[in-house]
Amino acid sequence: MDDDRQGNAAVPTAQPELSTLVITLLKGVVYREGDERLWGSLLNLQARVRDYVAVLGLDLVLDEAEGYAFLKSRPEPADDDTGPRPPRLIARRPLSFPVSLLLALLRKKLAEFDAGGSDTRLVLTRDDIVELVRVFLPDSSNEAKLIDQIEAHASKVVDLGFLRRLKPAAGAAAAPSSFEVRRILKAFVDAQWLAEFDARLAAYQARLTGVGQAEGDADE
Repeated sequence: MDDDRQGNAAVPTAQPELSTLVITLLKGVVYREGDERLWGSLLNLQARVRDYVAVLGLDLVLDEAEGYAFLKSRPEPADDDTGPRPPRLIARRPLSFPVSLLLALLRKKLAEFDAGGSDTRLVLTRDDIVELVRVFLPDSSNEAKLIDQIEAHASKVVDLGFLRRLKPAAGAAAAPSSFEVRRILKAFVDAQWLAEFDARLAAYQARLTGVGQAEGDADE
């Protein structure tokens, strides 16, 4: 009995606060606005969190100015590295072409918004997002179908955590949905990527136009 107790006492355990931080980060993004107390703990214990998640092959990305933190997988070894590759704890999620396009457009919109310096929250209505994407899609005579498609893409971006759906104001239940562009998008689409945005959009538009033409040819 005494040996068992001594053995258990010798096993190192993580502080409950540290464990809570790591578990919360493994579940998703931590926002300062979501839990000020948890955010304060993360700032105080970030060095320990980094050491803790490094064992799992993860890095802590923390932007104190923007108020968000998340975990990402460390870069994979080079192809010529013959050593064993550890399994990825955070799986990669391939994005559809329209969702990638919407993320790019939202990132550019956020950069333009920040350049204006008028506010910290970029809020767009459903109609704003439709107009943002419309010019890069093939012409369609079915307006309702087009809006439904763009709404579906926006919902996917909400699921990814880059848009937050806002509750309608009292008495405005029939108004189009509104969304806040989450600033974590800046970490996903970096400045270097944005610098090549025009060329990427040209490629997007050419591809989308090609898809539209192919569908038109198939209908004939």
